[in-house]
Amino acid sequence: MKVVVVVGGVGGARFLQGVKHALGPGHEVTALVNTGDDVWLHGLRICPDLDTCMYTLGGGIDTERGWGRTGETWTVKDELAAYDAGSEWFGLGDRDIATHLVRTRMLRAGYPLSAVTEALCARWRPGVTLLPMSDDRVETHVVVDDPDSGERTAIHFQEWWIRHRAALPAHSIVPVGAEESAPAPGVLDAVAGADVVLFAPSNPVVSVGTVLAVPGVRDALAKTEAPVVGVSPIVENRPVRGMADACLTAIGVDTTAEAVGRHYGSRRNDGLLDGWLVHTGDPAEVPDVEVRAVPLLMSDVDATADMVRAAFAVGGVSGE
Repeated sequence: MKVVVVVGGVGGARFLQGVKHALGPGHEVTALVNTGDDVWLHGLRICPDLDTCMYTLGGGIDTERGWGRTGETWTVKDELAAYDAGSEWFGLGDRDIATHLVRTRMLRAGYPLSAVTEALCARWRPGVTLLPMSDDRVETHVVVDDPDSGERTAIHFQEWWIRHRAALPAHSIVPVGAEESAPAPGVLDAVAGADVVLFAPSNPVVSVGTVLAVPGVRDALAKTEAPVVGVSPIVENRPVRGMADACLTAIGVDTTAEAVGRHYGSRRNDGLLDGWLVHTGDPAEVPDVEVRAVPLLMSDVDATADMVRAAFAVGGVSGE
C-alpha cells in the first residue's frame, strides 16, 4: 500500500501519526509538506511544518504545545530579547535552533531542501518519507492594512499568524514564488504511484492550498489513478485548530465543512476530490463527491487511525 498525504503542520503531523497507526508496518507513506510557512530569521532558515512533522513522528515534539522540541529551553530567545534584536514574537528554542543551524549550513553549501530534510530525518526516523513540496523558495505573504499607518502592505504569513494572531483582516493571501517553483524530486512520482491520496485536516488555504499552488501538483492529482480523499479541518463550523477561518474569509469561503469541500471540488468537474470526510452531525453536500460523516476529533492516535480507516473506506481501499 502506497499512501500519499498532503499536510501542513500540527494537525497534519498528528494525522500522519494516525496513518502510520492505521497501516502498521510494511506500507509506504509519503507526506507532501507545505513549505510556504518557511522563513529566514536571525540568519537561519526555519521550516515549521517540516520540523513539526519530523519531531512529532520521531518522538521529539512538545506534545502540550504541538510544536517545538520536548524539554526545550529558551536561553537564546531571552538573550536576543535582551539585545532587542527583533522578532521576539517568534520563539526559537535552544534545541530547535540546532536543527535550523544544520539546515542553514547545508542549504548554504548548495544542498537542496529535499536532501537536507532527508539528512535531518536520518536522526529522527519518522517512518514516513517527508518531502517538501518544492526545493524552491516559496513564502506565503498576507496583504493587510498596516496597523500604524493604515496603508495596505504585505507581511510574511508567520508575522500575521503568530505576532498578530490573524486578527488583521487579510485582503489576500499569496504564496510568493509558487508560480516559478517546481515540485521537489519525488513529489510527482509519489502521486502517480499512490494507491490513495489523502488531504490531511490541515489549513485549506495556507497549508494544502500552498502545496497545490506548486505547478504540476494539481495536474498530478487530477491524473492519478488513486482515489483522492479529503478530511475536513472544520468541525461544527469552527476550525479544529488555529485560525483557518480567517484564511477562508480572505478567499471568500465560508467556515463550514461543506464550503471547504466545495472549494476543493470534485475531480469529475476539474476539482480535486473523490471523497470527503466531515464530522458527525456536520451537514455537507459536495456535488459528485462521496461525503461521509465520522468523528473527526484527533483526541488520541487510535481516534485518528479510525479517521484514516474511514478515509481509506471512502476511497475504496482497505489499508490491510
